[in-house]
Parts: sequence; structure tokens; C-alpha cells
Amino acid sequence: MPWQDRLKADSVVWLLESDSPGVRYLALRDLLGRLEDDAELCAARDAAYAEGPIATVLSAMNAAGYWAKPGPGYNPKYYAAVWAIIVLAQLGASAAHDDRIAQACAYLLDHALAPGGRFTTTGAPSGTADCLQGNLCWALVELGYDDPRLEVAFDWMARSVAGEGVAPADERHAELRYYAGKCGPLFACGANNKLPCAWGAVKVMQAFGVWSEERRTPLIDRAMRQGADFLFSTDPARADYSAGYSDKPSGNWWKFGFPVFYVTDVLQNVEALARLGYGGDQRLENALTLICAKQDEAGRWPLEYSYAGKTWADFGAKNQPNKWVTLRALRVLKLVEGSS
Repeated sequence: MPWQDRLKADSVVWLLESDSPGVRYLALRDLLGRLEDDAELCAARDAAYAEGPIATVLSAMNAAGYWAKPGPGYNPKYYAAVWAIIVLAQLGASAAHDDRIAQACAYLLDHALAPGGRFTTTGAPSGTADCLQGNLCWALVELGYDDPRLEVAFDWMARSVAGEGVAPADERHAELRYYAGKCGPLFACGANNKLPCAWGAVKVMQAFGVWSEERRTPLIDRAMRQGADFLFSTDPARADYSAGYSDKPSGNWWKFGFPVFYVTDVLQNVEALARLGYGGDQRLENALTLICAKQDEAGRWPLEYSYAGKTWADFGAKNQPNKWVTLRALRVLKLVEGSS
């Protein structure tokens, strides 16, 4: 059925209002499918760069390509380069449209990518984590920044999932090995009591979903299948994956927010699976019902998880109808119905 049939009312019109130029640009591009050279889309994009949060984030960038302080860009949260680049990607920014973004991407690769393709919090290989790897691989692709080092980063990400060619953490002289944090295959994470971390899995699968098919190696294909199997190992609506140090899932799975960093939600899980080609899978139906139940009578979704005051820009009041969250929801519904 058309994706709009899942809405209680037409909220696209609300997203197209001029008071939020960043949302308007992405709604034209992603929901209405305007072509890149469309005059209205170009005008909306220019407004998003001049007036929206893209402008706010870029205005805080150091000319060298970092935010807050030089280095790998993980700290301070959520102001340093890692977070700024993830936000810019979620805002629809592009390296082709602003040279500062290309400079920031190059700086990140120079300082946060350790040998072997591992994005890291510290610059050393031991600082790698699935959520960080997936987020940054996804963000750099979304920003349109291509670099040969990305091929290596995607290869490591696939190996780290499948366990192919990666030595155990105690083999300290191995060129590629796991560490105390990223401690094993299939998303095993020290921060999750060495159990598979579904938050990390969603980020990794999200990144594989935007990696072009012609660049997907057999190893990446295997990792994608393993990741999808893991995310479908329980009903995504229940999200009762291994919680590590708790006997129940984090409540954040059911709090939709913007932006999305390493904390994730059911909405992003469905998006990741849909991008892998599972949009029409009946195993997503309960999650889609949950997603649609969160809309109000005007077809709008509230901001339930907020980083207000913690990053470069604010994106609305908590628990109020929110254009950024509504945009996320509508894009997922369109993506799912388009692959059914």
C-alpha cells in the first residue's frame, strides 16, 4: 500500500513549511523525490546551509577540520568532530556543497582511523567500537566523501562482524585482533558485558546499507546476512536483545529522537533492516505498528530523546511534535513500502 496510508493525516505539508529550512530541504529530497537540479530543492538546500543547523555546526568548525579540540574527535561529547560529522550527515550536508565538510572528513580519517581500518576514540586500535565504526562509515558515505581508506574501514567492519581474519584479544602480536572493548565477532562488546550489542549492530548494518552494491565484497555480504539474522533474532518491536548488565532492554529503544548517536531506537533498527532489503519482511510488522502508534492525529511524531544543551544545535522541545523526528518516521515508512 502507499506509505501515506499509514498516516493519520498529511504531515508532509507541515515539514515543507519555511520555518525549518533543514527539514524542508530533506522533505523535498527524500519524501517528494525532487531531483538534484530542481529549482525549489536547490533553493531549499541553500537556505538549509545558510540558516539551518548545518550553518550552526559548520560555524563552530576549526579551519583545520576539527571541532572543540584537535585529535581523534571523540571527546568532548557531543561537541567534538565525531559528533559534528554524524550530525552533519543526518542533516543532509554534503562535501560536494561545502569545502569545509570535505576538510572535516579528511581530518577525521587522518586522526581517528587506526591501522587496519578501525575508527577509534583514541587514535589507537584498542579504541574501536561497533557503534563508532558504523556511525562514521555511514556518515562519511552520506556526506559524499570518498577516500580509499573507506574501503579498508568497511573491510574491517565486515571482518569484525564475521570474525574472519581477526585474532582473539589475547593474541597481542596479531596485526588484526579484537580488544577489551570490541572483544569478539557478531557485535560482542566489552561495554555490554562482552555480549552482542544491538545498538552497535544497528549502526554497522546502517552503514552497510548505504555502501553501494558494486563495492560490497563477498565478505561484506556475509556480514550483512549475519547482522540481519542477529537483528531478527528477536522481534524488533520488543528489542529484547542481550542487555549486558541489565535483565531488560534499555527503554531508549522506544524513545524516538534527533539526532541519533550511539543510543538507537526501534525506528533506526527498522531503517537499517529496510536498507538491507528486508523492508517487506513480515517480521517488521510489529515494529511498524509500534512506530505508527506514536503519531498524533496530525500525523506528527514527538521528540522523546533529546540532546538539548549537549551538542551544537537544539532540535526542538522534548515530548512535543517534532519535524526532525517526523521526517525520520516518514522516511522509514516510505523506505519500507518502497521495498514491499
